[in-house]
Amino acid sequence: MPKHNETRNLPWTAQEMYNLVADVESYPKFLPWNAAARIRSRRPVEGGELLEADLVISFKVFRERFGSRVTLLPGQKQILTEYIDGPFRYMRSNWGFRDLDSGGCEVTFFVDFEFRNAILQGVIGLVFNEAMQRIVRAFERRAAELYGAR
Repeated sequence: MPKHNETRNLPWTAQEMYNLVADVESYPKFLPWNAAARIRSRRPVEGGELLEADLVISFKVFRERFGSRVTLLPGQKQILTEYIDGPFRYMRSNWGFRDLDSGGCEVTFFVDFEFRNAILQGVIGLVFNEAMQRIVRAFERRAAELYGAR
């Protein structure tokens, strides 16, 4: 089961990075393999907002839609995602953002998932680490576009 855990220090504020990651509808503009995004529903929850969202992932000959429940916690600067439906057996991810005294912020990212389709799982397994690095770099490039290079 692929897992990825990463901590990065970035030159933008925790609030800027939180806002970028929380903007799920914009993912197709900059994330590799993300062909579409749609918010199914939004509702307030204690300390934040709960979204149900659909993402369409397109990779080589595979094109899959999956639904997830995204809990946005702006006060804690956390984003928690859990799988609802689609091609996974399970999927969860967590983002955390913390301002640094020296400037910029620390971003932590964790994802853990398994596809139902053994072929797709095998294909992803071969390129998983590279794919995660490309996704993290895509968020960094998007931050530079939105907030300027620092």
